[in-house]
Amino acid sequence: MTETTLTAWQRAAGTLRLPCLMFIDGAMVAAEDGAAWAKLNPATGALLGEVARGGAADIDKAVAAARASFEDGRWRAKPMAARRDVLLRLVELILANAPRLALAESLDMGKPVAEALGIDIPGAAAVWRFYAEALDKVGGEVAPTDAGNLALVTREPLGVVGAIVPWNFPFDMAAWKCAPALAAGNSVVLKPSERSPFSALILAELAREAGLPDGVLNVVTGFGHEAGKALALNQDVDCLAFTGSTRTGRTLMEYAGVSNLKQVWLELGGKSANIVFDDAEDLAAAAEAAALGIFFNAGQVCSANSRLLVQRGVHKRFLDLLVEQAARYVPMNPLDPAARLGALVDGAHLAQVRGHVEAAKLSARLVTGGETVPVHPGGAFFAPTIFDDADPASPLCQDEIFGPVLAVTPFDDEAEAVALANGSCYGLAASVWTGNINRALRVSQALRVGTVSVNTVDALSPQTPFGGIKHSGFGRDLSLHALEKFSYLKTSWIKFS
Repeated sequence: MTETTLTAWQRAAGTLRLPCLMFIDGAMVAAEDGAAWAKLNPATGALLGEVARGGAADIDKAVAAARASFEDGRWRAKPMAARRDVLLRLVELILANAPRLALAESLDMGKPVAEALGIDIPGAAAVWRFYAEALDKVGGEVAPTDAGNLALVTREPLGVVGAIVPWNFPFDMAAWKCAPALAAGNSVVLKPSERSPFSALILAELAREAGLPDGVLNVVTGFGHEAGKALALNQDVDCLAFTGSTRTGRTLMEYAGVSNLKQVWLELGGKSANIVFDDAEDLAAAAEAAALGIFFNAGQVCSANSRLLVQRGVHKRFLDLLVEQAARYVPMNPLDPAARLGALVDGAHLAQVRGHVEAAKLSARLVTGGETVPVHPGGAFFAPTIFDDADPASPLCQDEIFGPVLAVTPFDDEAEAVALANGSCYGLAASVWTGNINRALRVSQALRVGTVSVNTVDALSPQTPFGGIKHSGFGRDLSLHALEKFSYLKTSWIKFS
């Protein structure tokens, strides 16, 4: 696309081919029983397609294809340079198909197409590029031994990796799981969310075009309680990587325990705190970032800065600045390039967010928002919402709402701020705003989270690990550490004379 206007995107949407069949062993196939479900556009309620509804039989077929591809070495035994070149060709194909992928993401889960095009798709391509270029740079070691012995420690691919990814960043999350798993030499069965299945299927098409052998990447579309459960229980899956809710993460751990004790890597929910001290150097910039931290992707972000803690001396001034910023996030047609806030993923999720907000009105002061917005009949749009004087123990501050809803709580001193920030069952991320480097380091050290962003929000890159502690899960996506979790250590002990 050379023209990026609302009319141009609407025209492109009218001609876009969305794949609706599963991708198994290099071919697009229907579900074994012929089942399908109607996937709707959350911004309009219009039908996008009838998507194949995979179940246990389809998972078994995909796992068998992945196992065969792993055992015969068509991917893992390729020279490292050959594997790198395939993944780099995939990067180029992703970038060449960026408008198509962005449009699929926008139609599928309601995010602004401009954000998908400018952030999600190039971000995913960067992840694929990072692991393509890193796969020949993570080596083994020689352990110290007595004379006459040689102990080699090598990293070996696990085998078949099952990846279950969420609906909020479908293409990004597929990259976070599949890129390191494939770079490490594994074969993969990917189960995208039933709320956003299309970009994973396009990824499979592009991977085949890039030269990835058949059976190495398989995509089974379907529902969590059917396809997801079958993947977690499958006896021939060696590792399960999951991003999603804490409740589902617990269930997947149970499934691993009753099946083959497969490794499980969980990246779960969050209720991240954004702490603004009165010595922050630029309150206007902090307010702009705070709005982005909760309203980006309509708040449907596991690490969203959904709790804002503001030191009492700047509380009122900061709240005024924040309300000004919230006014910039007007719910709009996601295909409008000017949109900064699109639709929620579907009507069911809209109802959940609305329920949280109605309950919060009884315990906190609603400053702005708090209502659905009639952008389009059948659309799932909700206004950016800010509550002030939120009780830290209330569901508003403790539950993951996963929508454009911010809870603001004032604090008096640093110790109280740290206690409030750590007063959550989650431990995924946090942000700190201060002009004092000692305070920045001191508070960062005290926060019990996986990532602390100082004078910014939600900082991440392919070079740095992403993940949490407590109910936010364990293990890490991104960075070279992700290659470690998709491999195992093997010791080869050689005695010689």
